[in-house]
Amino acid sequence: MTGPEGGGPVRVRGFVAGDGAALLAAWARGAPYDPVTRERFRRHVLLDPNFDPAGLHVAVRGGTVVGAAYGVRRTVPVVGSDLEPEQGWVPFFFVDPALRRNGLGRRLLTGVLDWLAGHGRTRVDFASYTPHYFLPGLDRDTYPDAARLLTELDFRPRAEAVAMDRGLVGYRVPDAVRERAAALAAEGYRFGTPRDDDLMGLLRLAGDAFGPDWPQTIRHALDTGAPLDRIVTAHDPSGRVVGWAMHGAYEGLTERFGPFGVRADQRGTGLGKVLLHLVLERMRSAGAHGAWFLWTGERSPAGRLYRSAGFATTRTFQILRREVRP
Repeated sequence: MTGPEGGGPVRVRGFVAGDGAALLAAWARGAPYDPVTRERFRRHVLLDPNFDPAGLHVAVRGGTVVGAAYGVRRTVPVVGSDLEPEQGWVPFFFVDPALRRNGLGRRLLTGVLDWLAGHGRTRVDFASYTPHYFLPGLDRDTYPDAARLLTELDFRPRAEAVAMDRGLVGYRVPDAVRERAAALAAEGYRFGTPRDDDLMGLLRLAGDAFGPDWPQTIRHALDTGAPLDRIVTAHDPSGRVVGWAMHGAYEGLTERFGPFGVRADQRGTGLGKVLLHLVLERMRSAGAHGAWFLWTGERSPAGRLYRSAGFATTRTFQILRREVRP
């Protein structure tokens, strides 16, 4: 089936068993630059402990799915006991192109926002639902109709994120990076694949300095079979883990770089640049033809580091939020 068939009214209801394949086919029509496989939908939606089918609103006409919008709120915390009781998310919405400009997108989104409000959510972010996001935010250039609708529904930009890519064919670690790594080693720093016992320090650093979703990402990657040599850690002269970089953590995608972080008091030493290039070398050794990631600040120190390593911006996303005063 390539598109909606038949006429008649459009009915909006909650997600039910049997909707999956038709929903993904409609997704590919409605958001053709970002189609999603069954496996990704299963992982990010159906297996998410916070998934509630009542929050996934599905539009159907003549037996065919023609749109959907998804709202989610935490019923299980990422870590500890924080359920973020005021916070909700809309990870995605789409409408089949054949039914656009007749109010269906507004109807779907308004229904999801009302559902979230009914659960006490006064703040709603678009797309950036960690750890199960598909995209960090809205690509306004790719989806201008969605941008107009979200603006009309009072979503406002609060930040910007960029995705970056670089080719790895012909890649080699720059001589200056080799020299800096040697100089740091002479000072007592150590770079390499973490041992099992090093994971304690790595997870502590990721959680304390970068937020609860990063240690969860690392744990999930290793627990589902990612080899330790996808990670390079940096230890200071006292033996503490003070930085790391990795690839293949997200959905097992070898060419996806990250997560990557260095302790704040170790920045400016060249540790980050060394870690980045050591992992790019490992990615090339594994046969990767490129490296990419979805989320950094273009003008942030990390963004500048990536550019210096040959990465270029491929997409720009707006992080959007809607707030309702009680």
